[in-house]
Amino acid sequence: MLTRLKISGFKNLVDIDIRFGPFTCIAGANGVGKSNLFDAIRFLSLLAEKPLTDAALSVRDEAMRGADIGSLFHCVGSERAGEMSFETEMIIPARGTDDLGQPAHAKITFVRYSLKLAFRPDAEQTAPGRLEILEEALDHINLGEAAHHIKFPHSYQHWRKDVVTGRRTSPFIGTQEKDGVRVITINQDGTGGRPRSVLAANLPRTVLSTVNATESPTALLARREMQSWRRYHLEPPAIREPDSFTTPAGIAVDGAHVAITLDRLEHGQEVGRSVCDRVVSRLAELIDDVHALRVDRDIKRELVSLEVTDREGTRHPAGSLSDGTLRFLALAVLEHDTTTRGVLCMEEPENGIHPDRIPALLQLLQDIAVDPHEPVGPDNLLRQVIINTHSPRVVQSVPDDSLLIVTGRNCRENGRQYRTASFRWLADTWREKAEPDVPALPKRDMLPYLLSPTLRAGPYSPQIGKRRVMDRDDLKSLMPMLPGFED
Repeated sequence: MLTRLKISGFKNLVDIDIRFGPFTCIAGANGVGKSNLFDAIRFLSLLAEKPLTDAALSVRDEAMRGADIGSLFHCVGSERAGEMSFETEMIIPARGTDDLGQPAHAKITFVRYSLKLAFRPDAEQTAPGRLEILEEALDHINLGEAAHHIKFPHSYQHWRKDVVTGRRTSPFIGTQEKDGVRVITINQDGTGGRPRSVLAANLPRTVLSTVNATESPTALLARREMQSWRRYHLEPPAIREPDSFTTPAGIAVDGAHVAITLDRLEHGQEVGRSVCDRVVSRLAELIDDVHALRVDRDIKRELVSLEVTDREGTRHPAGSLSDGTLRFLALAVLEHDTTTRGVLCMEEPENGIHPDRIPALLQLLQDIAVDPHEPVGPDNLLRQVIINTHSPRVVQSVPDDSLLIVTGRNCRENGRQYRTASFRWLADTWREKAEPDVPALPKRDMLPYLLSPTLRAGPYSPQIGKRRVMDRDDLKSLMPMLPGFED
């Protein structure tokens, strides 16, 4: 779980410092930087498992086809920044396995990982250049310090003392200068092992991506946490496709493999209400005419597909469902998939959803995320959901303390003006209390999201303490209401 992220020098993200809760909504106009934040999170995830160049090329191919590695660095005119840096604070799983299946048990589950990279162009300009590690570090955040770092509302008794465990006095990974040479050192979790040191200048990948359970189980589990950070962009054609019997379960980032995932979940259900029935209950919040959902197994062709039955008994294959229904279906199945954990970044999940049903979608997304007031377990996985949007209805309907608005910010460097992204939050929320020296979002920056007519009927969420943006007294006067829905 990502609790804080600092970024500087990546695309248009300069001196960015963002705190995250279990559910975060990031809103902004096109091109201001909300997708760049997702790119940065994805880049960190890729760096935990791939060589530096491969990770950079993967981000470039996903978001910037045709650009070179250097285009990931912040530019002012034709001048490219020489460095980019990242610092993350995250809660990691307590247990896991390394690439050889060896078990790992973290000594501490709240850590800080930092990385600074430089771009080195190819001298002969025949290659895309390379990235060089300037600094890499993995440090501990002890239990006694956790309250100063986890700022979103949560229960210490039922949640924090369960997910934040252990103590440590020395870093797991650190960078030092020795005789003018940068050296990255990996310290073993125990006290008896000797540290391992490597030269930083020519490393092809991060040190974190090389650790194993024997050397440093805590670093290994930090790596596993970062590898679990995914960026979803649900595509209806991928969701519609049937799956082979041999397809591994797990919903892909484009929404593929919903059918086989639900099939495995249904067959793995030993007692209690079936997963299909629970997914149907979710679907009924979006479309009125749904009675049943079943997995169709075609033995002859060895294919698995989904079928929805309406209240009149008519069966509809998943391929005939609307785009919005398919996206909602994929998320409803993902909610019950216990193998999907970590940070789930969602690109505009409201696409294809009728405006009146957006509150149901937002409730589903919040329910996918961990509830920080309840113990972590099979029914409350340590998952985090971050969405981006430019929909006024989404902004109006989310809890006000989950909202971040991205705007452009004018800056000057060496006499030249440029624009970077600025992330701000609403006044009177936990983020304002966490950052008292940073001004809250001016009301004028909320106007584009408030001028669209809104509904004010009924509570947004059954959860205690959830106040929608549209429920704030300081913003109500700026919002026109649809006739018949006045308070």
